[in-house]
Amino acid sequence: MNYNPKPIDTSDIILPEELLALTEKIAENVHDVWAVGRLEQGWTYGPVRNDERKETPCLVPYNELPESEKEYDRNTALETVKLIVKMGYLIYLNN
Repeated sequence: MNYNPKPIDTSDIILPEELLALTEKIAENVHDVWAVGRLEQGWTYGPVRNDERKETPCLVPYNELPESEKEYDRNTALETVKLIVKMGYLIYLNN
């Protein structure tokens, strides 16, 4: 396998508080989208992950996830928002 991931470096992007709060909402939504997909595939809640029985302990509301699982979703959301900003897009709240 010769795959060599090269994500765009976003380490120079510092997000304002408003966008950091947005990343938490995005992380929650990422989890919910994942959960819908799992449920549609026949997965159910189980105390430990079991691929054969399609059980996972992560089929719970976002606020009930262990911090380690939340961090995965948060990092995805954070890096996505930072990439959007780095590419020159503007994110603003339209009231």
